[in-house]
Amino acid sequence: MPFPFFGDDKSTVARLLATLPQTGRLEWIGQRPLRREPLLAVPEAELKTDSHLLGDHARPKAGGKRQVTLIQHEHLAAVAGFLGLNAPVDPGRLRRNLAVSGLNLLALKNRQIQIGTEVILDITGECHPCSRMEEELGPGGYNAMRGHGGLTAHIAQGGVIRVGDTVRVLS
Repeated sequence: MPFPFFGDDKSTVARLLATLPQTGRLEWIGQRPLRREPLLAVPEAELKTDSHLLGDHARPKAGGKRQVTLIQHEHLAAVAGFLGLNAPVDPGRLRRNLAVSGLNLLALKNRQIQIGTEVILDITGECHPCSRMEEELGPGGYNAMRGHGGLTAHIAQGGVIRVGDTVRVLS
């Protein structure tokens, strides 16, 4: 077999992209009741199909690609390290709705995941940091978040999610 990335062997790359741990865990859920207010950590939440996370001020349009946002739980320590902090950054400070561990979220781009028994998300793209990271994390916050901003998702099927739910790849 040739080196996996030698030439244009797309079947090899497709096979490599398909080999990732297939289950993770929902570690944290955050809601923003009002614009520019701190996120509130909640033990469970309801996501409305093709709409938004109930209790969150954001009201994305139907069919939107950014109906809910996710962050890699393992990246909280990396961001803290870039800022010289001794403990992982609280996920609420990063303005994302869900923190997931055990799966490489970036590898899920353009794929579908299930959280718990009901919710299905279409992972639509990267969630790049914004200038608010400087306000929230201090000088260097924006750069500390680069490459660690998480992902955006469309809510393909709504339902209730709970901290501790299994997160698994569907396709």
